[in-house]
Amino acid sequence: MFYSPGMSWTRGAGTALAACVLLLTGTAGCGSGDEKGPGAGASPTSAGRLLGDTDEDGRRYREAAAGHAPEVGIEVKPNADDSWDVRLTVRDFRFSPAGTEPAAVAGRGVARLFVDGDLITALRGPRHRLVAGLVPRGTHHVTARLYADDGTVWAVDGEPVESTADITASDAGPTGATQPTLREDAAGPAGGPPLTGGHGSPGRGGEAS
Repeated sequence: MFYSPGMSWTRGAGTALAACVLLLTGTAGCGSGDEKGPGAGASPTSAGRLLGDTDEDGRRYREAAAGHAPEVGIEVKPNADDSWDVRLTVRDFRFSPAGTEPAAVAGRGVARLFVDGDLITALRGPRHRLVAGLVPRGTHHVTARLYADDGTVWAVDGEPVESTADITASDAGPTGATQPTLREDAAGPAGGPPLTGGHGSPGRGGEAS
């Protein structure tokens, strides 16, 4: 299992103190920022197989075929206006544009963004802006999970392909940098090369960048 460095920020009174930790979920990770994926002509037989497990909304997991396992990493940084910039880094995955046929194709789909388990939006690109109202004072978990265009969840070794960052918002004054800690999210698939670090359609309370 590979870990990427964590990051820390300190802001003054009335703003947020953020400690963002990249949690790599299985093959999910943080990497170069290059978006890779098979062409539109990918064989239907490479779209993996459906599993019995589902996500919170009952969407079935889809085990990625060997050689087509996607990866995702997430980074969240605070802005001066108390909003948050979210950046995803993907590998062996390509974001599908709006209007894409709802069929599973290896290495393609959308990333769904969650805050504390609540769905915020479906992203069709690597960046998004979370408005301050979605991140009240306290510690929150921001998760990006990859889905195929038919709504199934991309999985590797039976676990969803996702990555989570922990952020902490506070209205306290400057206290010095917080040293982040790294932990492995047991919900993710194991293995895969490291990544560092997938723009998005507008969602509930958020803005696409």
